[in-house]
Amino acid sequence: MELKMRPRRSLASELVDHLRGQIESGALAPGDRIPTERELVEGSGVSRTVVREAIARLTAEGLLEPRQGSGVFVTEARSAAFHVSQGAFDDLVEVSRLLELRLAVEIEMAGLAARRRSETDVAEMRALIDRIAADIAATGDGSAADEALHGLIARASGNRYFGRFLEFLEMGLVPRRGLVRQSAEDDDTYLDRVHDEHVALVEAIARRDIDGAREAVRRHLEHARMRLEDFLARRGAPTDSG
Repeated sequence: MELKMRPRRSLASELVDHLRGQIESGALAPGDRIPTERELVEGSGVSRTVVREAIARLTAEGLLEPRQGSGVFVTEARSAAFHVSQGAFDDLVEVSRLLELRLAVEIEMAGLAARRRSETDVAEMRALIDRIAADIAATGDGSAADEALHGLIARASGNRYFGRFLEFLEMGLVPRRGLVRQSAEDDDTYLDRVHDEHVALVEAIARRDIDGAREAVRRHLEHARMRLEDFLARRGAPTDSG
């Protein structure tokens, strides 16, 4: 198996994409055994650790099934549930792609929250904005309160599936602070910008401004994606989302 790896990106993610493509194209059919670990190492030039991580991700997605003493096989059931592996959140390119998905979901979620929110919801959102700032001041990390804020907006939408979707992804679409802050902005500029974006979003929801809430969350997530792409461009990694 010949596999050319693009530089500066997770090798495990490259191998996952290659094997997934083989499965989706039918080159590896249900019931087929994939190449052995040794064959994958020799064919792709990566380590055994990378191969094992890639197989673990595809197994978690329901595409592969390891069988004791026989090898790893493509699963017979091709209707695997939607899944984002935890490893994707450690790959900056994949996080950028996930932000695009989150953008599509949260724009409508914010609009519905503006339409359906209660006064209690608004009070709790404002309190969470304060908690984000307090957590950052105390520990340097406000990600837990940030996740709670987006979860509360999901609840305020009145559609439980938004919240369940975010929970399913384990809120991984809230970019890890250590990733998004590797940009040209200094810490204070970054934190001030995120604070202002949160305030604009919550105040639009408080005004029941549906279009304003949608635009506020669009700006917030687009800025997060742009910060990532800025870092990726300066690092020399590929940034296309195709």
